[in-house]
Amino acid sequence: MNYIIYGISKGLGKAIAQHIPQANDHVFGISRSLPPFLDQSPHIQWISADLSNPIQAAQSVKTVVGEQPIDCLIYNVGIWEHNAFTDDYNFSTSTPEEIVHLINTNITACILAIQSFIENLKHAKNAKIILIGSTWGLENHNGHEVAFSASKFALRGMVHSLRENLRADNIGVSILNLGYLATEYQYEDTTKVLEETCGELIPLVDVIQAIKFILSTTQATCVKEIHMPAMKDKNI
Repeated sequence: MNYIIYGISKGLGKAIAQHIPQANDHVFGISRSLPPFLDQSPHIQWISADLSNPIQAAQSVKTVVGEQPIDCLIYNVGIWEHNAFTDDYNFSTSTPEEIVHLINTNITACILAIQSFIENLKHAKNAKIILIGSTWGLENHNGHEVAFSASKFALRGMVHSLRENLRADNIGVSILNLGYLATEYQYEDTTKVLEETCGELIPLVDVIQAIKFILSTTQATCVKEIHMPAMKDKNI
């Protein structure tokens, strides 16, 4: 299988790149900075792209991938405002530059990336598009971060409309709406996460299992949305 995985440099993106593809699969891994683990992952072909410049990023990745069939495109990108998720966050102090940068990275770059690879996905037998969303994109969450929340709601809109566009091609489009993740822990630290966070953070292994479930479904099924808040998460 051929994968395109965005945001592989660290955290969840790193875990996806390392634990979803098999050894004989090929991964086009996209990030702005060089991932430190590439020497341990020869099946990953790194592509440098600055997603805050969406048009250039889409063109540079497409140039490398060319016309190769793509079995799965995973967009795991999400930046947030200064002081987000803290008591110091204040929407009125977010600069126009910060908001535009966030929207370009979280939304515009995602739309252009998917658009540029539609034909590649059509050439695969059971293609999937998986977007990594957030509980900040769900109704009635109690978060304050305006631009970040808007971007995650936008991803959900993309999923609904893309399904209608791609239904005839049997391309599955899914979104995982995740709560607080244990990104400061390693993928292998599941027991440590459970013991130290007491259900306040989601182990990375749980997200990987959800992605594997989506990939295991046939082209007769479309898994539109999976909501995954942490057990003790009171945001929704």
